Amino acid sequence: MMSIFILIGAYRYYAELAERFGKTKWQLGLLAIGIYLGFQIVFLFCYGIYQGLTNTYNENNYTGFSLVNIISWLFAIGAVYGFYRVLENRFRKETLKKPSLEIEEIGSKE
Repeated sequence: MMSIFILIGAYRYYAELAERFGKTKWQLGLLAIGIYLGFQIVFLFCYGIYQGLTNTYNENNYTGFSLVNIISWLFAIGAVYGFYRVLENRFRKETLKKPSLEIEEIGSKE
């Protein structure tokens, strides 16, 4: 349930970024969902490998609130935020490189 709230927040966060820089909202929103879910899968897969190598596997159910899930949520949120900052910087650089509309209109006849 907590992951659903995090996914909604990440989608809206990236959609706001897309709106600010004139990009497609749903594409960046789906990117945020993909980053979050991909990081969760990789983190929990690595944790499963760790348990297998150290023979510390226990019969706990990790679908609720457990320490492993809370840590994976925090790391996944950090990954989503980090990628957001990278995209934001990239979009800022793109807007700085584009010539302004006034420069394009110089010399045109009305």
